[in-house]
Formats: sequence, structure tokens, C-alpha cells
Amino acid sequence: MIRRLCSLLACIAIWLLLPTTVFAQPLPVKTVDFDSPAVGRKLKYNIVLPAKYEQGTQRYPVLYLLHGLSGNYTNWAGMGVPTYARNYDMIVVMPDGGNAWYVNWAKSEDGQKNNWEDCIAKDLVQHVDKTYRTIAKREGRAINGLSMGGFGGLTVGLRNPDLFCSIGSHSGAVAYAKQRADAIKSGKAAKTAKAPDTKINPKIGIEGFSSPAERTPKGTMFTTVEECDNNDPFKLVLKVAKDKMPHIYFDCGTEDGLIQANKDLAKLMMDNKITFTFGQSPGAHNSAYWTREVAHSMAAQYALMQRYMTASGSGKAK
Repeated sequence: MIRRLCSLLACIAIWLLLPTTVFAQPLPVKTVDFDSPAVGRKLKYNIVLPAKYEQGTQRYPVLYLLHGLSGNYTNWAGMGVPTYARNYDMIVVMPDGGNAWYVNWAKSEDGQKNNWEDCIAKDLVQHVDKTYRTIAKREGRAINGLSMGGFGGLTVGLRNPDLFCSIGSHSGAVAYAKQRADAIKSGKAAKTAKAPDTKINPKIGIEGFSSPAERTPKGTMFTTVEECDNNDPFKLVLKVAKDKMPHIYFDCGTEDGLIQANKDLAKLMMDNKITFTFGQSPGAHNSAYWTREVAHSMAAQYALMQRYMTASGSGKAK
């Protein structure tokens, strides 16, 4: 197992050694609607507020968690997040991103708008900062995700380093943009997938966006190698100035088909002396792994935001 924990180890250990009684009851999960001009539709997100949010006036850091392909905004709430959140004075936001990979699509069809990076980095962040008592600064924001959302957590974070001090990925499809670039270079068209299912998932409850067919953008994500490179974590980590680089936290299960790509990214960052934390441990590409590992990442990312807030003079949640 590769670990580059530095001083984070002590912080993580403290949080993970908390008595199990702390985890007795999950915090309430609230579902909120918001308008996203970037994608031209109303979307939903789940949010968990700190236990004492309603009793005080203080501001809190925010962790954004992105779901995976074929998932939706309700997934993270079923993987322990509302229970783990009891340990931290922070807001946790779990938005919906459809099957769009959290990037701004090169071409959209049928009158759609598919600027999904802007949906998260602009529309959602601005909405949350206006609606809740957040620490609306870089040092008070972190982003993470699983699988497609892991790709999104790294890509959105690296493309917007002024917004997030900590970025992360669980079982991330980190080589996705590189694979698309290779297909373009070879002249091979992407494989045509079968038509998405049109069956509505009532659990999602977003008008015009609740079936796989509705949630899969119509158009072309990348049309050139340059567009792929501009959304490739392997390229982006080498472009961001080191004094602006967010701390990167990512992991992958040893039985996951994506493990090698994640190890390759870790090696690239080690070779280039980029600060990060990487972990591999037994596990596959499934909810059991993510339920376990998000407990670790929440502890680490909360500790990182505390560190950045203290260093910047923004204070820390109490």
C-alpha cells in the first residue's frame, strides 16, 4: 500500500479512534432544488448540516461529494455519510450530475446545455454559499467523488484550484480523458452504446431528468485531443502552479479494474514532487468499498480544511 500521509496521519488517526457511540445516529438529510443555467435545468442535491447549525450563527466549511456513472444525488446518503458527518463541523453537499462526467461538453444536441463543470463549480457553489452559512473561500471548500465522480472531483478541482483547497477521488476513472484522447488519435470512433433505458427512477424525482436516457447528454463530450487534455488529471496536475495546487487525496481498491491507472497517477505525482495522499487496500468497485473509505477521506479533508482555515486566518469550525 502506497501512503503519503505526512502530518495528516495524526489527524486521521485521531478521528478514526473516536468512540463508536459517536456514530449512533445519522444526521438528517435534506433534499434541495436549485436552478443551474449552465445546464438549463432545475436539479437537486442532498445536504447534511452540522448538528448545531440551527442553534448558532457560525460559518462552516463545505465538502462536495460527486456520485458515479448511473448514480444520482441520493447515493452518498446510503453509504454512511450522514453518520460520519456527526464527527465534523462541516456542511456536506451531494449534488446530481447525471451521466455527464462533470465536464463542459464540446457539442450538445437537441437544444441541450451540457456545461456540467460550470454546473458544479459555478452554479452549485454560488447557490450553496448564498443559501447557507458557509466559509465562502478556497480554504473552506473540498470536493471528492467516486468512480465517474472521482474523475470529476479531480478534474473540477484541478481546473478550479482557486475554489478548492482539497480535492479527492475514490476508485476514480482517472484515465478516462486519456483514453478518449487515444481514441481520437487513432481515428477510432467511440463504441456505440445501446440506447439508454427510458424507465423513470422515482427516487430521483427530477422532472425530465429521472431516466437513464434523460440523464445521458446528447452530443459529444470531446471532439479534439486538446479538449481531452484539458480535462485529463494526468495533464492537469502538471499545469497547476505548486503554490495553487489543492491537496489531493485519492484511493482505489486492489481488486478494482481501475487500480493501475490510479497507481500510475500516484507515481506521476511522486516523480514531480506534488503533495498528495494515496491509499490502496482490499476492495472492489462497489458500495462496500466506498462506504468504508469515505470515512477516511472525510476525516482527512476536514483536517485539511481546518489547517488551511487556520493558516489563512479564517478561523476554524468549533
